[in-house]
Amino acid sequence: MRDLYEVLGVARDASASDLKKAYRSLAMKYHPDRNPGDHTAEEKFKEASTAYQVLSDDEQRERYDRFGMDGLRGNGGGGGGGFSSAEDIFSAFGDMFGDFFGRGRGGGGRREQRGADLRVDLQLSFAEAVWGSQKDVKVTRDVTCETCSGSGAKAGSKPEICGTCSGKGQVVHAQGFFMVQTVCPRCRGEGRLVKDPCADCGGRRVQQQTSTLQVQVPPGVDDGQTLRLAGRGEAPVGGGQAGHLYVVLHVVGDERWKRDGDDVVTEVSLSFVKAALGGEVEVYTLDENCTGKAMIEIKPGTQPGDVVMRRGQGVPKVSGPGRGDHIVSLKVEIPEKLSPRAVELMRELATELGEDVKEPKRGLFGRLKK
Repeated sequence: MRDLYEVLGVARDASASDLKKAYRSLAMKYHPDRNPGDHTAEEKFKEASTAYQVLSDDEQRERYDRFGMDGLRGNGGGGGGGFSSAEDIFSAFGDMFGDFFGRGRGGGGRREQRGADLRVDLQLSFAEAVWGSQKDVKVTRDVTCETCSGSGAKAGSKPEICGTCSGKGQVVHAQGFFMVQTVCPRCRGEGRLVKDPCADCGGRRVQQQTSTLQVQVPPGVDDGQTLRLAGRGEAPVGGGQAGHLYVVLHVVGDERWKRDGDDVVTEVSLSFVKAALGGEVEVYTLDENCTGKAMIEIKPGTQPGDVVMRRGQGVPKVSGPGRGDHIVSLKVEIPEKLSPRAVELMRELATELGEDVKEPKRGLFGRLKK
């Protein structure tokens, strides 16, 4: 095996905090959850864990500094050494991996667990997404059994201390030249055994329950965003912190609006006469729960595709105060049919502007009269 200080990439006089910092960096880099199926990463993970286990123990570190690996084997005993699997590492350094990666994986014993996270989907109208709302969602989840208060034992009885681990939830065994702690195989780390289970939960300590939860949707959310309700997920078996409930939002579109982040775009049609001469046009606004209306000014000579900006009249910002903008896109419509009088006026306008326009077609009767 390589020099243990070299494995961790530290000097021989490294402090305990330096060792922990170096090991943390390597463990995060080569952790099996981040490198699924990568055998090389797993070996480096085990190598770094072995090095840290030795050097973080003052007595073992002193023997290693004086005699190398032979000093750890004692008088020829043991041989080999190191961790055989990632699970052994999680058992040995359970609390440390709880600090590194959260309490979800790796580590043993009776430290506090966290329940599973859950997901629900919630549909919102466009107005509810813009201005926020309070919605109800139904959730089916595991909750602590009320009958046994989460003990798993029948009324009048209580769980017994596990004889294998003496209630510690862990057992110690020799592995090579190390003493390694692993989760007790009999009580699975709980330290207790239920001999007479609760009739309502069957000894599971949790029960499935369907309940209605209120979700406060803040103003300005968008399609696909997720809300987290801390502690509203499932309760862990054996007690501890409940998981989280993640609410995925699905916003129904509104044909009057096109959303672009915190901005909204409205397309408004106006006649070519109003575009040329100017005037006013009515538009929908987000006010009054997306039913408001306002008049905007059209400047003379407006061109197709021009926009009018209504600053600060868009969607409320989720991340802070203020609102986006309301962008009114102007679409100039050309009439497909004109009355005879309108045609006459248009020809007069063409003459005034010096425009060469096409003469109208005459029918057979008109040509004969000529």
